[in-house]
Amino acid sequence: MEISATQVKELREKTGAGMMDCKKALAETSGDFDKAIEYLRKKGIASAAKKAGRATKEGAVSAYIHGEGKVGVMVEVNCETDFVARTEQFKQFVKDVSMHIAAANPAYVRSEDVPAEVIAKEKEIAVAQMAASGKPAAVLEKIAEGKIKKFYEDTCLLNQLFVKDPNKTIEQLLKETIAALGENIMIRRFSRFVLGEGAKEATEEASQ
Repeated sequence: MEISATQVKELREKTGAGMMDCKKALAETSGDFDKAIEYLRKKGIASAAKKAGRATKEGAVSAYIHGEGKVGVMVEVNCETDFVARTEQFKQFVKDVSMHIAAANPAYVRSEDVPAEVIAKEKEIAVAQMAASGKPAAVLEKIAEGKIKKFYEDTCLLNQLFVKDPNKTIEQLLKETIAALGENIMIRRFSRFVLGEGAKEATEEASQ
């Protein structure tokens, strides 16, 4: 099947993948656009895994202000070279991540960042909630694991569904960007500020 330049261009604009990768994806999927996107996502995941161990010392620290100054986000995203850090696609990725953090309010970057005592407490709460159900311990353990998975999806940035495209997680967006730019990229850290947050507690402490 012959793949047109228009098809390739459209797929490239949708995924950010290279022209040759887009053409190959369309050829492999007989021109099916949705299957071609899925093909590139799978390929992106594989490509990202190969680059995961490479050093990331360049990148950007970016600030994003939302809601007329009510919410602010600072995020550090690293890549391998200054060349990639200056590309529009990298800058857009950083902006998208900042906007997502402002909207979704994650507490951690990745699941590995969650302290063990926090996970233990969440698991304890989950088991206590189901204690009266009469289910076997093994079943309760499985249900608790499912609740922990949901906890990660709610609180860890990489596990959250991307607010601009709920069909993918932030981790999938990251891997697609890695595949498109050809460098390892890491979301290193972020801070989120909400106007007035903690002001009451600070006032109470000061009055004591």
